[in-house]
Amino acid sequence: GREISVMGTGMGIPSISLYSHELIHTFGVRNLIRVGSCGSMQEHVDLYDVVIAQGASTDSNYLSQFSIPGTWAPLSSYRLLEQAKRLADERGATSHVGNVLSSDIFYNADDQTLGKWARMGVLAVEMESAGLFANAAAAGVDALGIFTVSDHIPSGRRTTPAERETAFTTMIEIALEIG
Repeated sequence: GREISVMGTGMGIPSISLYSHELIHTFGVRNLIRVGSCGSMQEHVDLYDVVIAQGASTDSNYLSQFSIPGTWAPLSSYRLLEQAKRLADERGATSHVGNVLSSDIFYNADDQTLGKWARMGVLAVEMESAGLFANAAAAGVDALGIFTVSDHIPSGRRTTPAERETAFTTMIEIALEIG
């Protein structure tokens, strides 16, 4: 009984920022939920676990356009986050709520970089949430990121491409139930 639009947003903050801006300002979308894969940076966040992004740190320059005189931390919508966590718990999913890193760099030449973020308690790395959360905050709408761990960076374990196509349904089901 609800209208839901599902679309690809490309890869990275510039791409999702373009699409989310248009969804908000052209089409009037008020709730934006990103689903996707992430790489765990913490030992206790394992393959197939669900990560619900409370905040999104970034190494991107995207936030500079807002001319904020300091360091601003883009956060998700607590209303959507609370619903997602409740739904994950009801399903018995292993889920983690916290900070993610939205990185502009997929293959980093500095192999120490992710360890520095991990020491600060960042749960996982992905590439879009900071831009999505910033656009949503600037427009006064709600946004959330829900991820499935595809790579466990501390151990080097990874899911296969086939597993990524078929086994990441819990995060999608959670996103579809959020009202």
